[in-house]
Amino acid sequence: MKISVTDRSGNLQETEGTDGDKLMEAIRDLDDSVEAICGGLCSCATCHVYVAAGWFGKLPPIEDDEEELLDALEHRQPNSRLSCQIELNGGLDGIAVTVGPEE
Repeated sequence: MKISVTDRSGNLQETEGTDGDKLMEAIRDLDDSVEAICGGLCSCATCHVYVAAGWFGKLPPIEDDEEELLDALEHRQPNSRLSCQIELNGGLDGIAVTVGPEE
């Protein structure tokens, strides 16, 4: 499935993801993208992204662990999510995100 990522430099990059993988896994190796220091354990928030309009409502609700980490971010926005908590599926083909700033 296709994923559009605006990196920290403002450059648009396109990549592919696999059904069942976490969004973080699909985007972490792109230039100027998420760091994902904890490897997807929802313990660091270095995979923070802003989900584009139209896609946020297609995601599962934010669980407590993710909510706590997002609340600690200086640059949290209403469309903030941790990419390690977004499981890719056919309904997310074409999803667009912007990598959050370093905290």
